[in-house]
Amino acid sequence: MLQQTRVETVVPYFRNFMRRFPSLKRLASAPLQDVLKAWEGLGYYSRARNLWRAARIVQEKYHGVIPGRHADFRGLPGVGEYIAAAVLSIGRGLAVPVADGNVLRVVCRWQGISGDIRSAATKNKVHSFLKAILPEKTPGLFNEAMMELGALACRPRDPGCRTCPWRRDCFAFLQGRTASLPVRNRKRPVPEYQAALAVILRGGKIFIQQRPQEGHLGGLWEFPGGKCRPKERAEHAVVRECREELGARVMVLAKLAEVRHAYSHFQVHLHVFICRPGAGRIRTGQPHAWVKALDLENYPFPGANHKFFPELKRYLNAQSVIRDL
Repeated sequence: MLQQTRVETVVPYFRNFMRRFPSLKRLASAPLQDVLKAWEGLGYYSRARNLWRAARIVQEKYHGVIPGRHADFRGLPGVGEYIAAAVLSIGRGLAVPVADGNVLRVVCRWQGISGDIRSAATKNKVHSFLKAILPEKTPGLFNEAMMELGALACRPRDPGCRTCPWRRDCFAFLQGRTASLPVRNRKRPVPEYQAALAVILRGGKIFIQQRPQEGHLGGLWEFPGGKCRPKERAEHAVVRECREELGARVMVLAKLAEVRHAYSHFQVHLHVFICRPGAGRIRTGQPHAWVKALDLENYPFPGANHKFFPELKRYLNAQSVIRDL
């Protein structure tokens, strides 16, 4: 959960997750949909899928005991060098250094490493330095201390150098370069895509479908739709997308909302429309369902969808009042 996510964001999700899945056995035996629902809102859903798969492998292949050999643990789904080093050094005492974002920043400032912090060359240089100074008897304690130093003192902005135990030997502090180290080359501009979604209503129920298990937002549920073509109006795009995706026409009744949502490598501007089925029978190879509005909360949806759920609720409530009149 802490991969690319801040501690204060993770804490409530972690507590809820552990209440629902208090043991590896419970996690391994749970349906993937329940795991994704518990993860809902944290983003980077491949982490949840990999965690679930890893739990099943540990339960079946290793009889419920998390493997302590680096090669075995590293081979579990979703386990990279950072996760392997953190877990095995802290949990099993293996002498492997951790080089997360906090540690990379500490070492680049401390040692005056001026390469781009995102580059493989800089990461390898930091890793080699840490490996040379890592105490074999207390590697976990050392790794935790380095991560905490970066999180609490050697912050990206306004670092607390006065409280840092290494300030007398820190290159960046002595040279007045804490603001310029570590080096981060400029990222390319993040593209923004226009997309149109259809909330299809029929007999008091809403059509939803499940995304493929692999790929972006895999396993989550969604409303049909997709990207707008260049210069294509959103209300035309939603009709076209539904025809291509579902093999059926939809009739646009009203525009429900516009929301923007940022992902790691792109942004999306969603145009959401209330629709009803038109000509043709809906045909899709994906799992799908017609559900009542109240049942939407039982399905894991992407965060972007949750941004227009309040408008959808208000729309449906208003339609109910109008029918009663």
